[in-house]
Amino acid sequence: MHDPRDKELAELILDHSVSLGKGERILINLIGFNGAGLARELVSGARRRQALPYLEIMDPEIQRTLMETGDDAYWQDLAEVSGLPVMKKMDAYVGIRGAENIYENSRVSTEANRSFQKHYLQPVHFDERVKNTKWCVLRYPSAAFAMNAKMPTSDFTDFYYRACLLDYGKLRDAMKPLEERLRKAHEVRLEGPGTDIRLHVDGQEWVNCHGTHNVPDGELFSAPLIDSVNGTIRYAPSVYQGKPFEFVSLTVRDGVVQDFDASDRDALRDILDTDEGARRFGEFSFGTNPVIESPMYDILFDEKIYGSNHLTLGHDYDEAPNGNKSAIHWDLVCIGADVYLDGECIRRGRQFVTDDLQGLNPNKLR
Repeated sequence: MHDPRDKELAELILDHSVSLGKGERILINLIGFNGAGLARELVSGARRRQALPYLEIMDPEIQRTLMETGDDAYWQDLAEVSGLPVMKKMDAYVGIRGAENIYENSRVSTEANRSFQKHYLQPVHFDERVKNTKWCVLRYPSAAFAMNAKMPTSDFTDFYYRACLLDYGKLRDAMKPLEERLRKAHEVRLEGPGTDIRLHVDGQEWVNCHGTHNVPDGELFSAPLIDSVNGTIRYAPSVYQGKPFEFVSLTVRDGVVQDFDASDRDALRDILDTDEGARRFGEFSFGTNPVIESPMYDILFDEKIYGSNHLTLGHDYDEAPNGNKSAIHWDLVCIGADVYLDGECIRRGRQFVTDDLQGLNPNKLR
């Protein structure tokens, strides 16, 4: 697939997301062939900036074979021979997820996923790429992606570019009043259907996300104090490790998941049993992208849904840590819960209700 708006998207990524400069190396990683048009524009744009583009292309079915058959020894060798040596030489990284079947890896075993995450994903991407490069990851539109969003392909493609090509400076400024409130807050409460949960954020760092690492973007995130989460929460549909969940419901006491339910309980149990940190939470966030309205089984979009929050199972982020460590990081999204900061309702359903936060409502941002 190729769209003339790919050039505009490539320019945004190169200038805003990774700020690519003359002589810098950039690794463009394309999974699936659907995003080849965007990869071409990124390569052309990098050369116009006199930067040095490197290209990796992976067929999703080959990737599935490697995921199914890879073991500790294989992933360790791949990381040592090609993954880390290449990533350590890069100044920037763009990952384009152009695979059309989001369930391609749905039959990869829990053990195989753990091996990949521990011996390749963690050292190459989380420890090296995230910490030492200017990076951005994004999906690319397709008919299959449109089907998951329950939209005609042409309508979805227009939606995709509108969601990605936001005025990120305007969105950043609109999130600042909420960021200021959250930095002073003690307790956050979410209350909605199947959800009544409280968490503490005293003294935690908050990160205003406006297109520098994800496209599309629009979230304000931190992490709850690790033992402070109590209550119940029900999440929207999600896909994790290629496995679909129509819903996930958790009961939490003192920061630890005590009980759970899901459309696939066995798969959820396997994920929660990954390690001790998998039953705790490493991130809490507000979704603020005014274009994204409903879940489409793709977390890079779903976690940005306006009027949503995600309370993430697993590993924390260095930018806003709470001490939770895990091999997983699963951004589960709760849409439309009322939000209370220290007892004051700041969002009713999906609309912010206080005067200082009105600028975050979609009619002010679109």
